[in-house]
Amino acid sequence: MTQDTSSEGFVYLVGAGPGDPSYITLRAIQCLKLAEIVLYDYLVNPHILQHVSADVECICMGRHGAGKLWNQDDINTECIRLAKQGLRVVRLKGGDPAIFARAAEEALAFEKAEIGYEIVPGITAALAAGTCAGIPLTHREKASAVALITGHERGGKGESSLDFGALAQFPGTLVFYMGVTTSRSWTSALMEHGMPHNTPVAIVRKISCPEQVTVKCTLDEVADYFDGENRIRPPAIVIIGDVVRDTELTSWFEQRPLFGQRILVTRAAGQAEEFVQKLAQLGAEVVLQPAIEILPPENYEALDEVIAAISDVNWIVFSSGNGVRYFLNRLLTLGYDVRHLAHTKLAAMGPGTDAALQDFNLKADLLPREYRAESMVDALRPRVQKQRVLLIRASRGRDVLRAGLSKAGADVQQVVVYRSQDIQTLSSSTREAVEQGIDWVTFTSSAIARSSIGLLGQHLNGVKSVSISPVTSEMMRSLGFEPTVEAKQHDLDGMIKGLLDYQEA
Repeated sequence: MTQDTSSEGFVYLVGAGPGDPSYITLRAIQCLKLAEIVLYDYLVNPHILQHVSADVECICMGRHGAGKLWNQDDINTECIRLAKQGLRVVRLKGGDPAIFARAAEEALAFEKAEIGYEIVPGITAALAAGTCAGIPLTHREKASAVALITGHERGGKGESSLDFGALAQFPGTLVFYMGVTTSRSWTSALMEHGMPHNTPVAIVRKISCPEQVTVKCTLDEVADYFDGENRIRPPAIVIIGDVVRDTELTSWFEQRPLFGQRILVTRAAGQAEEFVQKLAQLGAEVVLQPAIEILPPENYEALDEVIAAISDVNWIVFSSGNGVRYFLNRLLTLGYDVRHLAHTKLAAMGPGTDAALQDFNLKADLLPREYRAESMVDALRPRVQKQRVLLIRASRGRDVLRAGLSKAGADVQQVVVYRSQDIQTLSSSTREAVEQGIDWVTFTSSAIARSSIGLLGQHLNGVKSVSISPVTSEMMRSLGFEPTVEAKQHDLDGMIKGLLDYQEA
């Protein structure tokens, strides 16, 4: 049964790929968006779950040493139970469901229970090796065949079904999965059956992930790398053959400028996606821990009155992209469009705020020389005497704009269009990351800096930091935290450039 209907339960066996959340198929994303519940393996990158609706429960099938580890029978039973309740179930697996991931067993169980299912392929770890480790599995001069082999056969199976004599003479590349704990056994078997002890080998751990490690060695050295205090731990694949040696490819993946750097982004949820993606594309492992939460105003009465009388305003000053979005979305909700602002000039604190205006087909009439309130006051001072100025602001923040423009002779009105609220606790994933060690933390506003430093406390000891602006840096210093880098261009791209310049220095 493979037909999905809206009235019957259904199971999707979905491959999540090797680790990088962008290495997932379009069909996999479609299934995740359809899901009413998700059962996922612990090796699945949690960023992939962003494709699941916020109200859908996602259940981890456990990890070694941390809570319940579900066995295969339990997983099959739970998928069937949920599907019989009429739910669309996504069973999310690392790599490809049909490559050493027991998809056949699960599918058979669903067929016996008369549950409809679909198997969605994913990129398996071996196939990612050519891209991420610079090791092509096939090569016109060195390997015309590939064998994918399990290093951990089913318990109770009795005698191994692997023909090590044939594998030792295989005319191509061997890739062992799940062979870490049994490496001494299968490497010895290969050498006993005639494979040279100096056969080139690559061990690749956590392929396509920011923590990827590639170690090249020879066949007789493999087991030693999986032994001892500093041993390579699972998940890892082992690639054996001439393709490992003397290829012209390099691991571009590991050569990206921020590879190996764990960066904590403290920007508000829902507004950090582009920043996170840019850092990840440069090789960083990004941990998102919002320091503040952006919320609508408690009521819209004051804002609605301001919007209705906007024709009397000469200047509207936007201090942030959040202010732009909350103000203009409310304007549209009330039935107006941007023509309602036709007689009003717009000032934006910086290029990010101006970009938010452009999303509404508007453009700032004025940007200050420096992206801070003092510079905005300087820029507006000669223009606003006896003018009505509306400040679009958050529920909290400095009073520099109001005080400065009032002193310049403007009739200043302020309206709160959104609330900024501190996050009080670290997420479990952030706590785990900071315990492992953070390399960098980013601060994109003074409010975020204040909240982040209070939230993270001693976890910031020894951590390098990037500040978006002098105002943010001043806040950091007032709390005893000196910025490592201050962006010369006071926006997100400026922060990334400052970080890259520091890395290259």
